[in-house]
Amino acid sequence: MMNEVRGEVFALTPRGYKALQAELENLTTVKRPEIAERIRESQQHGEFSEDNSELDEVKFEQAIVEGRISELKTIFSSARVIEQDEISTEFVTLGGKIEVVDLEHGDQFSVRLVSSVEADPNEDLISNESPMGQALMGKKEGEEFKFDSPDGKKRYRVVSISR
Repeated sequence: MMNEVRGEVFALTPRGYKALQAELENLTTVKRPEIAERIRESQQHGEFSEDNSELDEVKFEQAIVEGRISELKTIFSSARVIEQDEISTEFVTLGGKIEVVDLEHGDQFSVRLVSSVEADPNEDLISNESPMGQALMGKKEGEEFKFDSPDGKKRYRVVSISR
């Protein structure tokens, strides 16, 4: 993901900003020291043979953690927090909470439109770069929209927009 974040400005919701800050804090103050300690323990016990899969695993985990720390620092260097008054209730914008209805099945649900770095479909945080997010952007209450999903073409209507 590092190549995707270089040079971009990321608009983050206050919740997303705090969540990413907490993740960075955990990685730097908890995970990084834990991994360093595990490496030290391996070195002290002389577990430095060429066939030390445990040490290889720890070093791999260290590379992942350091990569994520670097990625988060890059995001924060160009992040902008969306203020509540910037979120329109007239049309869909980044940070908005949108109630939609599935025109095929009648199911109604809410999503919040966020940037790709804080998207989490399990939490109904939909990326503005996703097919649904792109189709939603700029829509007003009552407007219909459609997009292609892995399950085929989907049709929805915007029921309401809130902050």
